[in-house]
Amino acid sequence: MGITSALVLFAVIWWMVFFVVLPLRLRTQGEDGEVVPGTPEGAPNNLNMRRKVRMTTLWSFGIWVIVAGVILTETVTVRDFDFMGRLDGIEAR
Repeated sequence: MGITSALVLFAVIWWMVFFVVLPLRLRTQGEDGEVVPGTPEGAPNNLNMRRKVRMTTLWSFGIWVIVAGVILTETVTVRDFDFMGRLDGIEAR
């Protein structure tokens, strides 16, 4: 895996984890009873974005280390998912 592939893999994992972390511990304005005029009740009251970005980065780095390790050690390869036998005649690198 090259450096570009590693960075793209990290970016994809980071965004996936970010969208999972984003709604955690979310308090809406409607739940707190402090609706700002012109905003919906479902708008977040205190988003804590800095904390969520930190948590996302920590979790995604751990997941990236595991996924990159599996890719680099070739524990799981594309041939493991070749249920139809289409890669039998193709030589592995």
